[in-house]
Amino acid sequence: MKTTVIIPALNEEDSIGLVLGDIPRDLVSEIIVVDNGCTDATAERATQAGARVVSEARRGYGSACLRGIANLSPDTELVVFMDADYSDHGGELPDLVAPILAGEADLVIGSRMLGNAEPGALLPQARFGNRLACFLMRVLFRHRYTDLGPFRAMTKSALDRMGMADPNFGWTVEMQIKALQVGLRVTEVPVSYRCRRGVSKITGTVRGTIGAGTKILWTIFQYGVLRKSLVQKQDRTGR
Repeated sequence: MKTTVIIPALNEEDSIGLVLGDIPRDLVSEIIVVDNGCTDATAERATQAGARVVSEARRGYGSACLRGIANLSPDTELVVFMDADYSDHGGELPDLVAPILAGEADLVIGSRMLGNAEPGALLPQARFGNRLACFLMRVLFRHRYTDLGPFRAMTKSALDRMGMADPNFGWTVEMQIKALQVGLRVTEVPVSYRCRRGVSKITGTVRGTIGAGTKILWTIFQYGVLRKSLVQKQDRTGR
């Protein structure tokens, strides 16, 4: 399958070369690095390492991912998302895509909780937020996720069916909820996770942690409660 890796990046000049160097090029047709308003040499170093760089001026993880999707080649069949901070292990990409290549899944989440996370790689607030979000999705959507990890793979057709829209912190949980709603085959595989290069824009600051946590919970509430109530109301009224 023609595989494209999308990597959202914001000021990751110290890590982007390492990230790109670990990706098995024999399995990947193209790597798209999305410059999400970098003020350092991230874009230049990504280009030097063989990636195609596209720009997205609107800040936000989801916005960067959406820009990457908009720039996929028409013949792309499989899409992989990963972070630019060198926390994900790009060398584990074959394990990540294996269930899809075997015809067993449409979406694969790389679970850091099932895998080997380096001490200090997942801060306490990140672990707590993951557990809470996964618990709520299990209650509301009857599916057991263990993580909201950024290292994930899916078929292009599955990505199209989900109709992703969130421009920021709600991106990962929106994808996991929509995958269930449209009936995709979803599975998780254990992945390793290392301490990132530099400070996290999300869990590395109080403001980022609160902002991300609030958005994730709102997204779950929006899809699990508000939209369900709207559907039930429409069923009753016939409108």
